[in-house]
Amino acid sequence: MESNNEILLSVCKDIPNHESFIKIEAINKGLSGDEKYYVETAQGQRYLLRISNIESYERKKTMYDMMGRVASLGVYMSVPVDFGICNNGKNVYQLLSWCDGETADIVLPKLSHDEQYMLGVKSGQNLRRIHSIPAPSGLEDWYYRFVRINDGRLRTFFSCGVHIDGSDAILAFYEENRHLLRGRPQCFIHGDYHNDNLLISANRDIMVVDWDLIDSLYGDPWSEFSRILNANLVPHFTTGQIHGYFDGEPPEEFWRILALYLSTGALMLVSWAVYVEPSCLDECKQTASNIMNWFDGMRSPVPKWYLRELTS
Repeated sequence: MESNNEILLSVCKDIPNHESFIKIEAINKGLSGDEKYYVETAQGQRYLLRISNIESYERKKTMYDMMGRVASLGVYMSVPVDFGICNNGKNVYQLLSWCDGETADIVLPKLSHDEQYMLGVKSGQNLRRIHSIPAPSGLEDWYYRFVRINDGRLRTFFSCGVHIDGSDAILAFYEENRHLLRGRPQCFIHGDYHNDNLLISANRDIMVVDWDLIDSLYGDPWSEFSRILNANLVPHFTTGQIHGYFDGEPPEEFWRILALYLSTGALMLVSWAVYVEPSCLDECKQTASNIMNWFDGMRSPVPKWYLRELTS
């Protein structure tokens, strides 16, 4: 039987210059389904190697190309280096530059409030650069795209058998405010922009990683903020992220749209846990409870953790 190293070498043998790889270490983190490896070469270069099934070639190539466009805008991130087919046509590989750092969810609690805020500003500015890539013309209006999927997921929640205090208030808020999504602009989006996908380096650069969990390349730019589920734990960072994105205070309409995305998304997390990952159910229920508290039972669209006085 072949060893893991022999199998890996077989997979890598079609990658140009693979013979220079002197260290290949598996990375057992993430939900994308890709195999991921830390790679060092004899010349001292360091990379992230992602290996995927050949069936995902078109999707991976599209995202790889988009990452190149984003990197050219000055976003700190894993920069695309090489892409192709390997393992005798069975797999797709992506070689990306390696980013040194720890995830923001680990680093931020150790920092001062001022440091958290400034890193948040940098994060928001990065996100604004990502969103400068427009969606192609001819996309269906965002309202119809979102509502068609969201309504079905809400029905799944209300039939999953788990009760969440305030779920009726969330549904009422959604019905009252979803018209705000009509005509929303659409642009390229990361799709999973949260603190576990942001790395903070020793010199306090903040880098964006893991571009692979996106359902669609394009959407409402404000929908990216639907991933700030731990905002209350680092309010200075999240406030800075919003200020950095909007270069100051956001428009008032932002808050109602944010509340819509976060509250309905919390209910969907609960039904996801019920049907897909039961071990996460208690955590998802707590997230829904937290979000209800942020918005005072959906009576206030501005979350309690937001620090208005820190506008830069």
